Amino acid sequence: MKPTTLLIATALLMTTHPISALAADATPPDVAKKPHVVKAPFGAERNDEYYWLRDDKRENPDMLAYLKAENAYADALLAPLKPVQDKLYDEVVARIKQDDSSVPYRERGWWYYSRFEKGKDYPVHARRKDGPGVDALAIQKANEANDFAGEQVLLDINALATGHDYYSVANYEVSQDNAILAYADDTNGRRQYTVRFRDLAGNATYSEEIKGVSGDLVWADDNRTLLYLENDPVTLLGVRVKAHVLGTPVASDRVLYEEPDDSCYLSVMRSRDDRYIMIHSGSTVFGEVRYAPAADPREFKVLAPRERDVEYDADHHGGRWVIHTNADKATNFKIVTAADGSTSRKDWKDWIAHRDDVFIEGFELFDGFAAIEERSDALERVRILRNDGGEEYVKADEPVYSMGLSTNAEAGSDWLRYGYTSMTTPATTYELNVKTGERRLLKQQPVPGYDPSQYVTERVWAPARDGVKIPVSLVYKKGFEKNGKAAMLQYAYGSYGHSTDPGFSVTTVSLLDRGMVYAIAHIRGGQEMGRKWYEDGKLLHKKNTFTDFIDVTDYLVKQGYAAPDRVAAYGGSAGGLLMGAISNMAPDRYRVILSQVPFVDVVTTMLDPSIPLTTNEYDEWGNPEKKTYYDYMVTYSPYDNLEKKAYPAMFVGTGLWDSQVQYWEPAKYVARLRDLDTSRAPVVFRINMEAGHGGKSGRFRKYREQAEMYSFMLDQLGVESGR
Repeated sequence: MKPTTLLIATALLMTTHPISALAADATPPDVAKKPHVVKAPFGAERNDEYYWLRDDKRENPDMLAYLKAENAYADALLAPLKPVQDKLYDEVVARIKQDDSSVPYRERGWWYYSRFEKGKDYPVHARRKDGPGVDALAIQKANEANDFAGEQVLLDINALATGHDYYSVANYEVSQDNAILAYADDTNGRRQYTVRFRDLAGNATYSEEIKGVSGDLVWADDNRTLLYLENDPVTLLGVRVKAHVLGTPVASDRVLYEEPDDSCYLSVMRSRDDRYIMIHSGSTVFGEVRYAPAADPREFKVLAPRERDVEYDADHHGGRWVIHTNADKATNFKIVTAADGSTSRKDWKDWIAHRDDVFIEGFELFDGFAAIEERSDALERVRILRNDGGEEYVKADEPVYSMGLSTNAEAGSDWLRYGYTSMTTPATTYELNVKTGERRLLKQQPVPGYDPSQYVTERVWAPARDGVKIPVSLVYKKGFEKNGKAAMLQYAYGSYGHSTDPGFSVTTVSLLDRGMVYAIAHIRGGQEMGRKWYEDGKLLHKKNTFTDFIDVTDYLVKQGYAAPDRVAAYGGSAGGLLMGAISNMAPDRYRVILSQVPFVDVVTTMLDPSIPLTTNEYDEWGNPEKKTYYDYMVTYSPYDNLEKKAYPAMFVGTGLWDSQVQYWEPAKYVARLRDLDTSRAPVVFRINMEAGHGGKSGRFRKYREQAEMYSFMLDQLGVESGR
């Protein structure tokens, strides 16, 4: 053991666990072990004594009793922290303008927006007819004055959610003639939606319902035909694009396309010019687009046949296809064009070339220009390319920020909308006139009582053990001293090429006001530094994700941002895998781990193709039916690598109805952890019995949950509950 590691470990062992003393009568539940062997096709075997906790129907009384016992234990253990929870929750809610509304956008003669009413959990989706004096700023002003004259309510989610413990509307779409609304809702958090219809002119509800679908909805030009994506009832993957004609039986809906490859995700959308309806089939390693006229979407052509290691997505505008692709070894992607009617890659012509130092994320097409979303040096930027050949970058106001395209519904506009935020700047929507250069502030997220001048954000580069420099975004309160005494929360995700950009958080402010540092580690497995950053954190390079996170921690502690015994780590979903891995690899570096809906039983899950999302992700984690991947995955899978030693305090959360990381993964993990953990550090396992991957529905409930988790963290870090 290195001297530094020994000092950190000694400090942790000497630290008490406050709530353990305050809740001495709270005893964690025990759960039965039942012998079970998980076999791989090539003969490898692993023992899984808690495999029986899996119940796809969520009905096993012994399993449910165990989960309820865990919740009861969490209630008892955390009871002394209730005043801190309440204080944190009150602080966060005080920073939220409760009767806020979104920035309206115009589409086909109507202005669409969402608004909240004071004290209510869910939004009201509404629209107003365009006309003289009606624009985004005028509507916002009317909403702020509670003047809703002329408003048409599309969906009042508060009314629809009545009687449901969980309720969510994934998407809604209005027909091309503006007369009929289709929306997809979910009442348990499993993301298996039901499509319903409303006649907006008569404010009536249609009787037909379409169950077991995704949130993708597209109207055809006849205003009677809705294209939707039907999910497989077992794997929950989208497998068929179907067409429903209003007034006809759902059972007779026509199948327009069925995906044969169970590694694919499907989506359906309209092209930018509304000329085509497109079906996108995509996996981790390829893309494929089909298209049909929106006026008659019965027969779909393939834009370019799928090829392994050729990813692409496309849009149509101005009489041509514009395609975002990594073809021809364009690792960081390039943009090509193809003529209308194209069906082959042979037709593709380079437009925006590939660059080693710039990652192209996407684009938006307008009549007079195009907006390109790019990444360079772990920062986002938007490049404007005019049809006359001129170009410019949208300016940023800070050295560390997040920027991206906002809703730009009308291709004929000269105004480009984009969003901007940083770890000190609340979410802001701007409008930039591409012809004149004028920039208008449309809205900044109101945060009552918050003064951005009192906080500081910076970017540092931490050295990884292999010499790579890892970007880290930091925020803290002005006056903070790097003296090695502070508490710090470090967050990361690091999978699927998902980039975690530095943005403002109303909950983080409460931590900063208590003297904490908040850090986002932009580790490999994300795409912040380009495509290679992702490739170097997946498959047989996955351990880079975990060691990067640990190396960032070591660097920040060495630089004085945090005390070695006052570091907390936080991640969710695939970021929960990260939390499980670092707690096995470097438990001495972390005082407390926060892990939400964690993917911690990697090998067993990836060996079972019936589990939702498994087959889609063979090219992310590897297929453990192949010995090379199995042997590698089993060396880092958190559940398989738990051993008899001292672990940090942990807060683990899950949802019973989670369709992405099944509840039994964290349940098994916590049960085995309790068997092996030699420390006295508390382990909290909180289960949402009425929710899925995203937690409970409603805007305030999530803050109540986060306040509970953060109160536990503050207690373990020895942070004063007051500011």
